[in-house]
Amino acid sequence: MLLAATAAGASAFTAHGSVQQVYVRGATPATQLTLVNGAGQTVATRTANSLGGALFRDVPPGSGYRVRPATGADSEPLTVLSTSPAPPSTSVYDQSIPADGYGYLTTRDGTQLAINVHPPSDVTDTVPLPPGVPVPPVPTGPTPTLIEYSGYGYADPAGPQSGIAVLANLMGFTVVDVNMRGTGCSGGAFDFFEPLQSLDGYDVVETIARQPWAANGKVGMMGISYGGISQLFTAATQPPSLAAIAPLSVLDSTQTTLYPGGILNTGFAVAWAQERIHDAKAASATEGQPWAYKRIQEGDGDCAANQDLHPEAVDLMAKIRANDHYVPEVADPLSPETFVDKINVPTFMACQWTDEQTGGHCPTLAGKFSGTDRKWFTFTNGTHVDSLAPETFNRWYDFLQLYVAKQAPITNSALIKAAAPVIYQEAMGITGVTLPNDPIQEQLTYEDALAAFEDLPSVRVLFDNGAGGVQPGHPLPGFERSWSSWPIPGTSARTWYMYGNGRLRGQRVGPSRRALFNTFTADAHARPLTNFTGDTAAGSGGLWTATPPYQWSQSPPGKAASYLSDPLKKNKTVIGGGAVHVYVKSSTPNVDLQATLSEVRPDGKETFVQGGWVRGNERKLDASKSTPLAPVLSLRAADVEPLPSDTWVEVVIPLYYQGHVYRAGSRIRLTIAAPNGDQPIWSFGETEPAGTSEVSLALTKLTPSRLVLPVLPGAAVPTGLPPCPGLRGEPCRDYQPYVNVRG
Repeated sequence: MLLAATAAGASAFTAHGSVQQVYVRGATPATQLTLVNGAGQTVATRTANSLGGALFRDVPPGSGYRVRPATGADSEPLTVLSTSPAPPSTSVYDQSIPADGYGYLTTRDGTQLAINVHPPSDVTDTVPLPPGVPVPPVPTGPTPTLIEYSGYGYADPAGPQSGIAVLANLMGFTVVDVNMRGTGCSGGAFDFFEPLQSLDGYDVVETIARQPWAANGKVGMMGISYGGISQLFTAATQPPSLAAIAPLSVLDSTQTTLYPGGILNTGFAVAWAQERIHDAKAASATEGQPWAYKRIQEGDGDCAANQDLHPEAVDLMAKIRANDHYVPEVADPLSPETFVDKINVPTFMACQWTDEQTGGHCPTLAGKFSGTDRKWFTFTNGTHVDSLAPETFNRWYDFLQLYVAKQAPITNSALIKAAAPVIYQEAMGITGVTLPNDPIQEQLTYEDALAAFEDLPSVRVLFDNGAGGVQPGHPLPGFERSWSSWPIPGTSARTWYMYGNGRLRGQRVGPSRRALFNTFTADAHARPLTNFTGDTAAGSGGLWTATPPYQWSQSPPGKAASYLSDPLKKNKTVIGGGAVHVYVKSSTPNVDLQATLSEVRPDGKETFVQGGWVRGNERKLDASKSTPLAPVLSLRAADVEPLPSDTWVEVVIPLYYQGHVYRAGSRIRLTIAAPNGDQPIWSFGETEPAGTSEVSLALTKLTPSRLVLPVLPGAAVPTGLPPCPGLRGEPCRDYQPYVNVRG
């Protein structure tokens, strides 16, 4: 840990070198502070905030820096660190952390992170275990340990906010919940996944692994959503004492959630960023994380002192606005797909195609984990919480037992099975859900269980999640299939062409003496912004319950173009992305488009499957990254090109991923319209144009608008039509024909 450099005098302050940063504490508010290098040259000037803190960012690594106040003495020389994962000295990891309860952990730059250690016995504080279920005992020796790390209120003594530590407690693990720097009672200033945040994760892993109460001398990481994404960033720094990671419900890049197709997601993504801005402020009665303010009111002097750099947090909304196009040096460090190849520990990851928060693009990561052979992925339809659904929960549990606890999963399986009904009542608002039998948990020895687990194929797809339980919408799949890798071996491109009469056909459009096209008015306000209102979690009628009350409406006449295939003669198993290629003319130089895929069933019902988006003037593809079944938009500012009003131009709408069986007798439906109306919490309030645009889609031999999907021929499908409603994350409605406007 670096020592602070102190300035002498009545208004003494301390200056500290950090990772490409220098921070100041204890300065007089509003004092001008200048950072100078070893040659005495000015590097930057900052003004101390109202709490006496200041932060200099983007400082080149090196020694000899000083902080110079407007009056008074300079600080002593200090050293700025590089982003190298290993610290200058590992002595910082020798600190003692209590085996139970709230406290602070100090990182390499002297910043305190708020933590809360939950031994297995803490489960009784949060889960009402059923009668007769044994309570996990208070540990008498070392226990396997997991770290849960995010900017949510994880260290809150009342229990982690949006955390899942209780599930790991049930499994027999001690969980260390950690608040990222600049949040809650942690010191420092917040920025979204800056390198220092990842190195903090490294320091937490190394410190906790050295505690006498952490078994095996190594720790794992676990968590869902934010707490899942943080694992990818931390593991990429390769902490030596990291045993394994198990990220759930994550994203592949910030861009695919924040700017789908180049269009700002003003629904979930912007709201999430605004929450981070609020939570990163200094704790007070109106700002910051409420639990931190409560601790300060109760006399926690460390928490109070740690607020001094919170006002130095990066303005996430300004950062979002400034980076509305792809800038590799900004976007790539925030995109796990660019660095998961560095992860070298066993990994289990689970995601949902229809995750309403992070979106359905996570499977991209599965093909990029080249740094480890011990990797397993589970994908399914479902909501954000369905990475904890029973089949996935079993595999997650097995993985953590084998690679972190180093014990046979049978050891604690009886307890988690007994607690399962309570877990799903609490997490999803669904009663009567139990864990299915699991063959790994039937192995009597660790060696046999490990061998059986490592025989499992790397990629598992759970089909028709919501169709396999005793009631529609229970979080169990209709069936599952597994493969060795991603993309799924054997998938091939299948094309359906769009016809002027609203048909989708496998045959290319024939020659015509006249131009054939459909027209519609692109109007982002034609439907409600979302297809769901109400509780977005497990409350009454909530989004995570069995059959949420979706309000999925069809576009008004003239506001979309819709295309329908003939009834399928055989089941069509689609696994992957795909794309919609349309030849477009627009009355405006820019127009945002949304493509929606659904299944129109023989029983007259229609099920949502997946969607995709594109901003018309950002249509250029990145040739170096694109494949026919996974096109990637450039989204660079230099590639922006207005849509011509008098020429047909090809626009590709990349589709987010799906794993869906379109049943024999069903028809595939493709709808193209302006964004909005087909997602529960994603929405687009800043679409182009601000008003409406007249859009034409060409449908000729020379301008063949078409749908391309990754189809797996001959895939066995042991079940019939799933219930509708019932598939999790996939709204169902009565089918209504749609008549296109023909040109």
